Amino acid sequence: MTLMTRLMGAAALTVTTMVGAPVYADGGTLVIASTQVPRHLNGAVQSGIATAMPSTQIFASPLRYDENWEPQPYLAESWEVSEDGMSVTLNLVQNATFHDGQPVTSEDVAFSIMTTKENHPFKSMFAPVEAIETPDAHTAVIKLSQPHPALLLALSPALAPVLPKHVYGDGQDPKSHPANSAPVGSGPFLLEEFTAGEAVVLKKNPNFFLEGRPVLDEVIFRIIKDESALMIAMENGEADAYPFMTQSSSIKRMEKADHLGVTTDGYAAVGPINWLAFNTASEKLSDVRVRQAIAYAVDRDFITKALHRGVSSSQRGPIIETSPFFDETIPSYDADLDKATALMAEAGYADGMDLTIDYIPGPAEQQKNIAEYMKSQLKKIGINVEVRAAPDFPTWAGRVGGHDFELSMDIVFNWGDPVIGVHRTYLSSNINKGVIWSNTQQYANAKVDELLNAAAVEGDLEKRKALYAEFQQIVAGDLPVYWINALPYHTAFDQKLQNVPTGIWGFMHPYDQISWSE
Repeated sequence: MTLMTRLMGAAALTVTTMVGAPVYADGGTLVIASTQVPRHLNGAVQSGIATAMPSTQIFASPLRYDENWEPQPYLAESWEVSEDGMSVTLNLVQNATFHDGQPVTSEDVAFSIMTTKENHPFKSMFAPVEAIETPDAHTAVIKLSQPHPALLLALSPALAPVLPKHVYGDGQDPKSHPANSAPVGSGPFLLEEFTAGEAVVLKKNPNFFLEGRPVLDEVIFRIIKDESALMIAMENGEADAYPFMTQSSSIKRMEKADHLGVTTDGYAAVGPINWLAFNTASEKLSDVRVRQAIAYAVDRDFITKALHRGVSSSQRGPIIETSPFFDETIPSYDADLDKATALMAEAGYADGMDLTIDYIPGPAEQQKNIAEYMKSQLKKIGINVEVRAAPDFPTWAGRVGGHDFELSMDIVFNWGDPVIGVHRTYLSSNINKGVIWSNTQQYANAKVDELLNAAAVEGDLEKRKALYAEFQQIVAGDLPVYWINALPYHTAFDQKLQNVPTGIWGFMHPYDQISWSE
């Protein structure tokens, strides 16, 4: 069956009718539209929306989280944290199998966590994990070198896919393993087709370990790079959901479609920050005065209120402003062209300089439009900017991850807890060439390392806040990043969809409970 045939038949559902009760569809197809192209489907070695959405359907994880930030059973039916916080015991379900029929065991869990620790760009996520003991096939004991306040969150779907050791443990590099494009997991859906740049087609796992799930027969991730074409697909019913929507015009347009609902729910753990990254190893940008001059030349309010039509909110620092760890006193670098010009002169660039700026390809409002605005604004302080386009996401990621950039727009998530999503950007130990969304700015400050390492093990909330406050003040001075705005993520969806994922991970959560109604 071709992809087009599947799309045309997406609404052909089998319905069971009960008088006086909601009518729920048995099976059916869910088509999710996205502008982002996944490089592969293994979330253990790759972060980001494009990989996480299909990866969390193919692979199960030890835990899952509800909308109240409470951990829930998944592959682990129960768990215990030791009194000293130095170990976590996972008690696995006994009926889980991978899609090839092999049982899921504690050996697979141990192998997966250690593989993720060694290969995922979020190095701080499992850094305290020293070893994992497997006393029997259904018990995994995670041994830590220090307490880890974010460990349970790190064991949830978007961050901890359980890989089959019998597939990935063959000695090949997990980051380039051929199974990444043809994965075998234990999640609610199996991979049927992966056409790079076009679609990922998943079908129902008939042997899923949670009885009666999933309800859907098929999930299709349809890649539509053109935002206008994506809007038409949603309006015509050719696509059923569009998560991670940020364009103000798209949000307002989807709100006008009678058959669609639009929500901001489902992004609580994401903490998405839109920023301008500086390659601090660049000769021109190694001088903090140049970075600060660029910050003072930019009008953050103009971006959020004019370019984003008021749908975006200001973001002044490395920790999302809705987090309890955000420091309200952080310097904001309000627009001041005189101060910017003076800083350029102090740095020895009174005659100006030339720079390039990259941006993530896709919807223009949060990336390309800001890059173009930067070009016009920085011209006022003598900086000639070349806006460098990339034909696709992998090209952009290769440039930034490979440190082949000067300035770049970027979107980076907090991932629920600073130790997972913030530390990776600012720890000097996380400068990993070739890895996107690590410390691609090549920023190094020994005091910042000390503060973040202390916050990673501190169990007292107020003490953690104090550590993160000092960290924020330092990086605001060093400015390896100029933070611009929090992304206004919305989800548009067909109102006949039931149980649309609105928990903390949204559409990076398993779809095993989604169904159709008529």
